[in-house]
Amino acid sequence: MKSATCSALLIILTLGQAFARNPKVSADFDSAAPSSTVNVIVQFQQSPSSGHHQRIAARGGVHRSTLDVIHSGAYSVPASALDSLASDPDVVSIVPDHPVRALLDYAEPTINANIALQNSFDGRGVAVAVIDSGVAPVADLGNRIVYSESFLTGDTKTADAYGHGTHVAGVLGGNGAASDFSALISGISSRTFRGVAPGVNIVNLRVLDANGSSTDSIVIAAIQRAIALKSQYNIRVINLSLGRPVTQSYTLDPLCQAVEAAWKAGIVVVVAAGNNGRDNSAGTEGYATINAPANDPLVITVGAMKTMSTPSRADDLVASYSSKGPTLIDHIVKPDLVAPGNRIISALAMGSSLATAYNSNLIPVSYYLNLPLAFASPAYFRLSGTSMATPMVSGTVALMLQRDSSLNPDSVKARLMKSAVKSFPSLSVATDPVTGKTYTSQYDLFTVGAGYLDAWGALNAIDKLSSKQNAASPVAKLDKSGKVYVVNATSAVWGTSAVWGTSAVWGTSAVWGTSVFASNGGWGTSAVWGTSAVWGTSAMQGFSAVWGTSAVWGTATTNSLTASTSVSSPESISVAIYGEN
Repeated sequence: MKSATCSALLIILTLGQAFARNPKVSADFDSAAPSSTVNVIVQFQQSPSSGHHQRIAARGGVHRSTLDVIHSGAYSVPASALDSLASDPDVVSIVPDHPVRALLDYAEPTINANIALQNSFDGRGVAVAVIDSGVAPVADLGNRIVYSESFLTGDTKTADAYGHGTHVAGVLGGNGAASDFSALISGISSRTFRGVAPGVNIVNLRVLDANGSSTDSIVIAAIQRAIALKSQYNIRVINLSLGRPVTQSYTLDPLCQAVEAAWKAGIVVVVAAGNNGRDNSAGTEGYATINAPANDPLVITVGAMKTMSTPSRADDLVASYSSKGPTLIDHIVKPDLVAPGNRIISALAMGSSLATAYNSNLIPVSYYLNLPLAFASPAYFRLSGTSMATPMVSGTVALMLQRDSSLNPDSVKARLMKSAVKSFPSLSVATDPVTGKTYTSQYDLFTVGAGYLDAWGALNAIDKLSSKQNAASPVAKLDKSGKVYVVNATSAVWGTSAVWGTSAVWGTSAVWGTSVFASNGGWGTSAVWGTSAVWGTSAMQGFSAVWGTSAVWGTATTNSLTASTSVSSPESISVAIYGEN
């Protein structure tokens, strides 16, 4: 019997080798029917030419767009031709053109942006590329939308049919004109819904359709355009409040390669962490759910906090739906920091899909005018998610660059992380207002990163990186005893020096406590996660599952986590729209 089993296994392995797919072709295509047509991104040794397009056309493919920024092109090709295409020596890799989706009045003082405005910092002269669902020309943005373009095939409209991009742009740079005007004509006191950088210019690059959907190649094309327009409009920041599940290492992912190209071109890239922090389908308690391209170590990855409807941050808590690190596959320490993202009021794109489908999120005019008016505001809307937290950081970056235009992206990131407030409780419990389910959050570096955004603190930071330093987020490693350490690259800033020491950037007591961080050591010698950690049982169980050989961290089951997070659970969807208690 044993001999027969071995023989059968040998036959299976031999067959597997005989029909093995070319290693340049992503395993995502293994289940594709040979007769089907698939949308792919093909990376070449150099930027694709007409000759490359012709060779793909000869195999039945159709060229859809050129992505020079990553030496790639987007094509539709027969699945049966993938291996033949991969045999071309100019081809580096063939991966799916993945679908991408949007990641969905007290926030400004919570992060001290009001202090920045009082000191004349409003982002004036700086442009932020909002790569989203479009930006409507609403009153709060005035004439500061300096460029608009749609990258959607067959749809040249740049207005916001979905309603997400306008809200994001309002959080980033709304000046409160609609609320101020209402107060002016009525003579009644008003709440003002002002963004973080109300003087910033907006470059509107539309990539999401009326349903909030897009693809990798469309987003990459928009990033490519932002790089090309950098000098013309002084684009210093890209805001990406969108993402998708991680399917491969950031070193191979075309979307991650594109954001790295922007970063290296001198543009700060700020990305939403994702809204999958409640996902326990793989037994990880929401750990390892950071989306792409937020998994890239260079970019600034942002998680979401709840303001608790007060201007003070002393009572603020992390949103339980905010995705947690470390990243799948590469184990990058993420998010980098957190910012207000729950139940955020911002600009409304009238008639958009979100406004129509979730009209309960429209706020009454009486909320900002002291009048007994029952009708809904035509100008403002409430949304929740890491999508809303991301432009809080993008706006702060614009303020920093207004003050010192010489800052490079790495210095900006490091200043934000070092100045972030690091005072948190050890845990908190949140309730979904729709389902009534409760979720416990632990305040570790994989949940809140380096801390809570402080715009005024970041503006007053003075440290700069040398040309040999970068602020790439470090990697988490597991040792044989079951403890987790953070390992620094030699070129990274997160060393033990006085200026950029890990205790200054991530803190020691508020987040993980002295039992897991040696007071005289760096991340290379001190465990940030171990059996004596201060967090609760659920976090320990979740993180153990992440690293366990039989769970999602093992190569055998990595794909199962990807599949489970590709579609949000109903709880995640409801909380991204309505917020949580």
